[in-house]
Amino acid sequence: MVQRETITGIIKALGLVFGDIGTSPIYTITVIFLLTSKTQSHVMGILSLIFWTLIIIVTVEYTWLAMSLGQKGEGGTIVLREILVPLLKTGRKVSFVSLLSIIGISLIFGDGVITPAISILSAVEGMELIPGLEEISQRTIVIIAAIIAIALFAIQKKGTEKVSFAFGPIMVLWFSALALSGLISIINVPSILLAVNPYHAINFLLENRIEGFFLLSQVILCATGGEALFADMGQLGKLPIIRAWHLVFIALSLNYLGQGAYIIQHPETTNVLFEMVLRQAQILYIPFLILSIFATIIASQAMISGMFSIVYQGITTRVLPMLKVDYTSTKLQSQIYIDSANWFLLFSVLFIMFVFRKSEYLAEAYGLAVTGTMALTGIMMSWIFYLKNERSKFILSLLVTFVDIVYLTSSLHKIPYGGYWSIILALVPFSIILIYTNGQKRLAEALSPLNLDVFLEEYTKLYNNINKISGTALFFARDIKKMPPYIGNTMFNNNIIYEDNIIVSLIKTENPYEISGSFKSQLADGLRVFEIYMGYMEVVDVEQILRENGIDEKTIFYGLEDIVSDNVIWRVYSIIKKLTPAFVQFYKLPPHKLHGVISRIEM
Repeated sequence: MVQRETITGIIKALGLVFGDIGTSPIYTITVIFLLTSKTQSHVMGILSLIFWTLIIIVTVEYTWLAMSLGQKGEGGTIVLREILVPLLKTGRKVSFVSLLSIIGISLIFGDGVITPAISILSAVEGMELIPGLEEISQRTIVIIAAIIAIALFAIQKKGTEKVSFAFGPIMVLWFSALALSGLISIINVPSILLAVNPYHAINFLLENRIEGFFLLSQVILCATGGEALFADMGQLGKLPIIRAWHLVFIALSLNYLGQGAYIIQHPETTNVLFEMVLRQAQILYIPFLILSIFATIIASQAMISGMFSIVYQGITTRVLPMLKVDYTSTKLQSQIYIDSANWFLLFSVLFIMFVFRKSEYLAEAYGLAVTGTMALTGIMMSWIFYLKNERSKFILSLLVTFVDIVYLTSSLHKIPYGGYWSIILALVPFSIILIYTNGQKRLAEALSPLNLDVFLEEYTKLYNNINKISGTALFFARDIKKMPPYIGNTMFNNNIIYEDNIIVSLIKTENPYEISGSFKSQLADGLRVFEIYMGYMEVVDVEQILRENGIDEKTIFYGLEDIVSDNVIWRVYSIIKKLTPAFVQFYKLPPHKLHGVISRIEM
């Protein structure tokens, strides 16, 4: 029974986690050897660099170090921030960590756009080798890739639960095909196995110096998607992902070595993987091409689902504005759909496809955001291990971070050749996060909340002296020690007081998963406090929690701000607030009970 569960977990991991890194062999070797000569020493050096990159970045950084830091089985940049912040003592350090995590989230957005574009485009380009389609235009290839992308994003709203069960078996076929094709080529040139010796990697870098250093920016393409191992931990757990990685590592290593062997035998090759498969088994080429397109769709799906999760984490940790969230599964709460994020991603993917047109050009833009994310993960991990006094992990993490920074520095030369697009794409969420978080702080100051003592004194006088409305009214406040002005306006200016008034406070916890709701102190006659504790990864059904605790409200009051400002940044903040749903709409409270109280604020 345990063995069956293990195998099921591994197959699920192959479908949900390894799509991105699993489709890297389609373009990595091809792109590298467009930029360097196909001599035997170069082939051995590049293969050695790829092999040791997979070990250092993916195995050591993610499966050993990062996964040991997961909170309740949950991983990702936001989790590292939530672990690190309680360990720090000064506000400046907390602000710096918050900035690092915001940069990390933003870079993942840049990566999230380029991954589907390069994966789908490179797979569709394999059509050029089909007899009779040799003359297919690049424009037609881009249009086919764009249609696949549009179809993929269009089905997101319906949810992927019904088709996700097929992802694992398809990826099992894909990795088996990669391993088998690689093995066949290795049999023809068995000496290629010597490339696992790190001597060849070091010798290549020493011989090629600056050219070798800049080629590292293409070598890192073999590890793109490695960050998904840590980010997707919460969906499947640590063990299935680690066990699946062992199998994926073997399949990828065999395929990369096989591609190297094929280049030594056929130095005239350009599209290495597809030409290798075509020569090995022409009759199976079209099924392999179809399989590769499915694999890239699965890789893109994993990235899209990951983006939805990151956006949701950003909303619950209050670094992103509240966007409309739909739940696409009645069984799995993690299956969410965020309309605005979905269409922003699709528009960006199509734009990138039509700007770059070829996967080899896209590769020039790809990798910068990935290496930035990896370096930030390394820095935050090293800091955590240092503060936790875990010396061996700290030293190992520092070494890994040094390697990340080398790759990042190498990738910086991509900026003028298209890498600037990943920075531009990352600047969109980065700007939104900075404007929104600073706007929220400024708004909190401008709202002038009432101190609890002052509020209670006024409330008690009024409650004892006016006719009260029968039933229960709910009010929402982040911190009851500082009452939002809309509650004072409702009660004291409009004399609206119910027999039973409940202040509901939603409190984010340091744990990713936790939901509990309970009544706290009774502040005064007819005034109670109900607190909901929620993990920062939780999808919370507020109405259900209220019902479970016997709360059946007649009315729900909430605050709305009409922001007026001459400052351009605060005007943008005002637009963001108007375009995003109010707090009560985000948590899907019954609309017929809602009453918004508007406060005009000058910022």
